[in-house]
Amino acid sequence: MVKNKTLLLMCAAAVTLQALVAGINLALPQLAASDLHPSGGQLVWIVDTYVIVFAALLIPAGALGDRFGRKGVLIAGLVLFAVANMVSALAPNVAVLETGRALAGVAAALAQPATLALLVNATEPRRRPQAIAVWTAAMGMGGMAGNLVAGVVLRWAGWSWLFALFVPVALLLAAGVAAFVPRAPRHHASLDPAGTALLTGGVFALLFGIIEGPGRGWGDVAVLGGFGLGLLLITVFIAYAARASDPLLDPRVFRIPTVRAGALGVGFGFLVLFGLFYVNAQFLQDVKGYSVLVTGLAIAPLAVGMGLVTRRAVPLAERFGARWIVGAGLGMIALGLGALSTATASTPYGIYALYLLVTAAGMGLCTPALTHGIMTGLPHARAGLGAGVNSSAREIGAALGVAIIGTVLNSHHALRSTADFTAGMHFGYRLLAGGLVIAAAAVVAMWRPAPQLAAL
Repeated sequence: MVKNKTLLLMCAAAVTLQALVAGINLALPQLAASDLHPSGGQLVWIVDTYVIVFAALLIPAGALGDRFGRKGVLIAGLVLFAVANMVSALAPNVAVLETGRALAGVAAALAQPATLALLVNATEPRRRPQAIAVWTAAMGMGGMAGNLVAGVVLRWAGWSWLFALFVPVALLLAAGVAAFVPRAPRHHASLDPAGTALLTGGVFALLFGIIEGPGRGWGDVAVLGGFGLGLLLITVFIAYAARASDPLLDPRVFRIPTVRAGALGVGFGFLVLFGLFYVNAQFLQDVKGYSVLVTGLAIAPLAVGMGLVTRRAVPLAERFGARWIVGAGLGMIALGLGALSTATASTPYGIYALYLLVTAAGMGLCTPALTHGIMTGLPHARAGLGAGVNSSAREIGAALGVAIIGTVLNSHHALRSTADFTAGMHFGYRLLAGGLVIAAAAVVAMWRPAPQLAAL
């Protein structure tokens, strides 16, 4: 019973943290018309501050949980998440709202790696693949839940209520974790202040460039500066960590084939998923003419597809091999994107929903094996670090997906000087599908079981 409660609470926490990534997008029209009077650039940062801080801190936050206790770090993260969303809900101006979003990103970074690490600790080895599969499905469905919840809340209440809703949810989750989740043993993990500063700064700078690129233009000085600084800091971090006696993240972890392939596959999978979220909300509202509530409900096939297929992904991987299940799953996602690239205003929703189901089935098939490959490639004592690597790949992939599809749509509109949204959507989906096929081939080629690096 305790293990079932742990699984339920860890998945609920993962859904909650991911829901805030996607749900805010539906609130943008209300925010733009609100008394806060945000500019276009400020609207972008209201959305992206959470994602940037969240992604940049995931790996050091995972190490923090390994060292000081994953349960305590998770509870602290959930309580801070509640406080941050109350700040956002009551924000009298844009600066306070962005501060609340940044605090929420810190909180999410503390909490999310701990959810997976605690779940792995509380589950006996033979049942871990299935538990990880359920958790990965929850992560994927978090974005869908965010769209659904936002659609319902915004239909009958203002944008501030969307943030306020997360306050009691986070506090209830914190209470549940305190009462029912067993503590995991603490393990040595280096907090490595110098390495943390280099890695966090590098990821932050790269994400700044990725997120600002579509709006400012990829040749903008600030965007190029973000990329340049990010690559410089990460290069320095790799050189430093390779020589440090106790680094935050040993670069050798990416010599483990399943860790390297798993991070690449997870990153590309969520690149596609969040690119889809970005386009889907605009397509259903602007092209199909759906209300914000119906748009939130119309994403349901993604949740259904992932939920149904994830349950079968583990036995299929055991029977046919994780390598081929990962390849098949990524291929199905590409197939779904290709089908979505044919959708127009006249496409019946039933057909569109079928395309979403195919895409979701691919996600449900491959993500459990990808995450399991990352987690089992590292020693059990470094579960928090493994969860941080896994989550970082997800969040960076999500940011890239929105940036790529946003750039394609903006460029297509500029070239045609008309609001021909579906033509840009078609090209964007086909671009993502082609990239995913290449990524799938790379993941399958590099995927092979390998012993853990015992020194890590």
